[in-house]
Amino acid sequence: MNDELAIRARGLSKHFGSLRAVDRLDLDVPKASIYGFLGPNGSGKSTTIRMLCGLLTPTEGNADVLGYHVPDQSKELKPRIGYMTQKFSLFGDMTVVENLQFIAEIYSVPAANRKPRIDELLEKYDLTEQRRQFARTMSGGQKQRLALACAVLHHPELLLLDEPTSAVDPQSRRDFWANLFRLAEGGTTILVSTHYMDEAERCHKLAILDHGVKVADGAPQELQDNTGMSIVEVLADDPYHAQSVIKQIPVVASVTQLGIRLRVLIPESVGDALDLVNRNLQQHKITADTRIAHATLEDVFVAVTLKPEQRAA
Repeated sequence: MNDELAIRARGLSKHFGSLRAVDRLDLDVPKASIYGFLGPNGSGKSTTIRMLCGLLTPTEGNADVLGYHVPDQSKELKPRIGYMTQKFSLFGDMTVVENLQFIAEIYSVPAANRKPRIDELLEKYDLTEQRRQFARTMSGGQKQRLALACAVLHHPELLLLDEPTSAVDPQSRRDFWANLFRLAEGGTTILVSTHYMDEAERCHKLAILDHGVKVADGAPQELQDNTGMSIVEVLADDPYHAQSVIKQIPVVASVTQLGIRLRVLIPESVGDALDLVNRNLQQHKITADTRIAHATLEDVFVAVTLKPEQRAA
């Protein structure tokens, strides 16, 4: 295994009967980086994470995580990873401190180190005032911070986060990501699954999954620079009418409405996409302002999850 990689997977697959939840996944996750899994529910993100931490046995393929082969060496691997689920997996009838003390016992943190480490985490994750509060009475953001504190209590080298921000408010999401960047700067490798585009843009690298298949991977900006599509932005007085007209153009791969704006994806092989859209709008006497736009990560996602016949002009 490459010493610069925390995770290396080749042909990783998981089948549940006839369902291919993950299909021949290749993955390289650099150490001390934030690597994202982007995809909708059912795309294979959670299944992949569970295979990588040894909770699920792959149907095919193999993975090396921190130098350990999973699932064969899962027992040796577990003390070196932290795992946080979207439901946070806290004990509701235990206080904040009791949750942390329990985790410390599970990971056999030396007794002399437990109180100093717990006090450090309470301070770091702004939980000091809640230390005697029962977990079930906490807000979503507080539960999230406590779950993260539990996941990193034993100083894991690798942190696996399965949609950790799906149940919290935007401010809590921003604060959470600030904590992740601090962990990565300290040397922790982080693998995080998400279906939020703005979160995916924060990752150093990411993989886009669609029905269990990795359809793209790379740095967010790299993916945005290589969509293979021309993106035309249309601002029309009647966006619904404009959309119905543009959809009739045979080479148009996708039309998405964002408020009063339309984003039109046309394969780069078509040529002058802007002129094509303008001519069709003019033929239907639709007044609109149009321009070529830079690709967003959402455009990337739409482009790489298109059916093959939609990608080709």
